[in-house]
Amino acid sequence: MKVTPDIAAAAFAGETVHKRDIFSETISGHLDGVPDFPVVLRKLDGVPAYARPIAWFLARREIRALRAVKGIDGCPILVRADRTGLLRSWTQGTPLQLAKPTEAAWYRDAKRLLREIRRAGVTHNDIAKPQNWLMTPEGRAAVIDFQLASVHRRRGPLFRLMAREDLRHLLKQKRAYAPDLLTPAEQKMLAHKALPARLWMATAKPFYNFVTRRLMNWSDGEGTEDRIERDGPALRKALLDHPQITDVALCTYALPAKGVGLYAFVESSLPLSGVERLAKPAPDLIQTVARLPRHADGNPRMDALQLVATNRLDELQALLSREADLGATLTPIIAERLNLTDRVLR
Repeated sequence: MKVTPDIAAAAFAGETVHKRDIFSETISGHLDGVPDFPVVLRKLDGVPAYARPIAWFLARREIRALRAVKGIDGCPILVRADRTGLLRSWTQGTPLQLAKPTEAAWYRDAKRLLREIRRAGVTHNDIAKPQNWLMTPEGRAAVIDFQLASVHRRRGPLFRLMAREDLRHLLKQKRAYAPDLLTPAEQKMLAHKALPARLWMATAKPFYNFVTRRLMNWSDGEGTEDRIERDGPALRKALLDHPQITDVALCTYALPAKGVGLYAFVESSLPLSGVERLAKPAPDLIQTVARLPRHADGNPRMDALQLVATNRLDELQALLSREADLGATLTPIIAERLNLTDRVLR
């Protein structure tokens, strides 16, 4: 869809918060009076003062890149950028880790997309993440999240190296989901990282990890204890001793800067404050629910609750599309979920 002045000026109505960190809040929704044009807002006006320079630095990179790739099929459309943040079109599609494409056609289209992005003088620089690749309902390739993208005025050695890395990262996705489709030339490229990539892993990556995991409170949860095994039995007993608490489900998630967090879903009519007073040892997050989603045998649907605890909205939407009967119990829990990060335990 072409962004007309009326569309660019339309008020944004947010619907679902997908992610929140110190750099932005990502909210999908629609524009008033434009029902057939879903959009997503990278909201920046609530960013803490100390993080604002970095947040706007990343936003400006994304704005510049989206302007450069305008008109390329498979790239988001920039609607507007103002003090509130960056508003772009919502790309309909399934993230690669869920779609797991095995057909050669998707990878051909993904290469086409990278070629057109490269012709626009842009390198994405963050497509090693499968969640930044989508398979559209038509089976085409799309790419999102241009925060780390670079716009190059000259097609010099640095541009060529970064473009090569974009292609190599696409081939890593192909190796993960359709290894039988790799050609000998592609296998050779995968086996030989570019010199800057090797230098990054040996020198800058440790510093990056220190900044993101220690200073910026990001974590992958490596090397931490099993919180459910350690705290679960005592916590469950303390809660279930109360007659107004009928069940407890415990999950883990990546807790910023502290490793593994414990997320408790408590089926109860008590107010949250009452549950919190009983919860010993205290979990990191407590969400009270009217009803837990359950299997036919009555046991809680831990698969669904784990997706809620780790903020995996795409998987949850896929689950609800397969099992619509879960919607009555699961949808309210998703709406009130407490973890809004996109960090995952590895």
